[in-house]
Formats: sequence, C-alpha cells, structure tokens
Amino acid sequence: MARCSNCKAPLPPGSQLCDYCGNRTDIDLQGIHHYTTHDLDSPRSCPRCMVKLKTVNLTSQGRFLIERCGSCYGLFFDPGELEAVLEATVKNVFEIDRERLNAVSNDRRPDQHPIAYIKCPVCGELMHRVNFGAKSGVVVDRCRQHGVWVDGGELRQLFEWMKLGGHLLEQQRKEEQRKEAERREQKEREKLKGWAEEPSAFDRYGEPLRQSDPDLFELIIKAIRFFMK
Repeated sequence: MARCSNCKAPLPPGSQLCDYCGNRTDIDLQGIHHYTTHDLDSPRSCPRCMVKLKTVNLTSQGRFLIERCGSCYGLFFDPGELEAVLEATVKNVFEIDRERLNAVSNDRRPDQHPIAYIKCPVCGELMHRVNFGAKSGVVVDRCRQHGVWVDGGELRQLFEWMKLGGHLLEQQRKEEQRKEAERREQKEREKLKGWAEEPSAFDRYGEPLRQSDPDLFELIIKAIRFFMK
C-alpha cells in the first residue's frame, strides 16, 4: 500500500493527497529503480497546468526519456513507452486476482481533475479519453500519433493493476474479441456461400429460364391480341 511521504499514513486508492496531513506525494516513479530529472525543460507543456514539462530519464544505463509535470506530477509517454515501463517494472505475474482487481477498479477515488478533454502536449489537438486495459479503473488521454498522458497517481495504480494480473486479463479479453471476430467472419462467409448456391432466375447467358409450362407463351400472345382489338 502506498504511504504519505510526510506522515507515512496510507494514501487513498488512486490519490496522491494524504487525508491526514494534506501532503501531496509524488510516488509515481518509486517503482522505477533509478530516474533523474534533467535541468532543462522539455519544449512540451503540461496539458493540465500549462507549465513546461521536465524531462525524466528512467534508467541509470542508457536513455529512456519521458516528460513529467513538477506541479501535478502528470506524465507524458511517447507511443509504446507506457507499456514498456509497466512490463519492465512488474514481472513474473502468472495469475489473475479478480477479486482485488475489482477492488482496485471500484474503490478508486474520484478524478482529481474535472472530466474534460485535454490537448496533446505535442500537436495541441484534443486527445481521446480511453480506458487502459480491463479492470484497471484508469482512464488515460491518448493522442494516436504522439503518445499518452497519465495523471498523477495513475501510474501507481497501473503498477498495482499489473501486479494483480490485469495485463493477463486484458490479453484474455483481446483473445476473446479476436475469436468473436473470426466467428462473425465465418458466419458472413457461410451466408454469402448460401446465396451463391441458390438457383438464379437467369441462365448462364443472362436470358430468363424458359417456363416448363408449354402453354404459357401462347396464353400471353392471346392476351396481347385481346387488348389490341
């Protein structure tokens, strides 16, 4: 359980604000073994606070750079980076704890920010609000081209989600969706095949098939003659 950096009291689920002393705790990156904040600001601005983001390197060897707001502790990940951080931080999870996953999703404190569409720090276009995985309880803001914004406190909840097997549950959900799509495609193919096998009202030369009744043509001629009198 996450605790306040000031008084060590347990923090409410999905929150960085301590109910006991009012301290705001930046603990999102404590699950990372090492990270450094660069002195230079990123050219990107926080979509919540409108202040310059700080560039953070998550590794002691090599470079894994993300952007972080020093005011609200929100984080911006380029495409694929959030998934990479989660997979590198939480490993060796082979079971799904559905009961605790439901608790993580349902017990989350209401959003610290009003529900609103925010702009991508790169292109300035409004991002899409999407649920991150099954039962995570986290709604992230995603720009399809440039990356994902995660509000302060939500990365910690995603770590917990990973530890409880949430990513395994998400894999199961995607596999079920894939199988359902294959079943629908198979039904469509069978339907089209059935239509193709039905007898056509036209023969292979495009002419209507002759009726088996030899008197039909004669009856039509008689009717025409009757009306022409």
